[in-house]
Amino acid sequence: MSENQRPDIQVAVTMRKERVTGAAARWVDWRWKLHDVALHSEAFGHAPRCLHSGEEGAHWLFPAMTVQLYRDDAEGYYLNATTEQPCWFVMWRMEEELGFSDELIAVPQVVSLSYNDAGRWLDSQETVEQVPCPIDVAQWIAQFAEDHFVAEPKKRKRPESFKRLEDRFGNPVSISAGPKFGAGDGSR
Repeated sequence: MSENQRPDIQVAVTMRKERVTGAAARWVDWRWKLHDVALHSEAFGHAPRCLHSGEEGAHWLFPAMTVQLYRDDAEGYYLNATTEQPCWFVMWRMEEELGFSDELIAVPQVVSLSYNDAGRWLDSQETVEQVPCPIDVAQWIAQFAEDHFVAEPKKRKRPESFKRLEDRFGNPVSISAGPKFGAGDGSR
């Protein structure tokens, strides 16, 4: 592999449309959820398609999505690989007029194995869901993180008593132990 090539794998994402029950059903009839992420197979084809549709919901397959590993995100892979259950993170959006459906459906935009990616997407108010990844994929990102992640040395934390005092606007504040103005001189 050359220096500028990135390790990658192809995956297929399955989204699930399900009927809403309980109190929330007063406002909305359906919701979309991430159902699964699997390694891509040529049998899946390359175009999104509906696998099943009925009164209780639907399943849509989005094949041939590429997951790449980036050296500058090795920390995110390390964080994922060292959890109890490493996961796929899928950012998806509701879309319509896609040429393959007349209805509004959940379309995966990107799949990642990085905690940092998922955090950035959530900070951007995107919809992000996760499902567990297979052991061999977890081992793949763990090896990549081991090869490329360099933990920053911990910096010594300065004691709170040595920090500069600031007001709520960031201006320096001074504290004196002397008497308050007008106090103690007998005048009122």
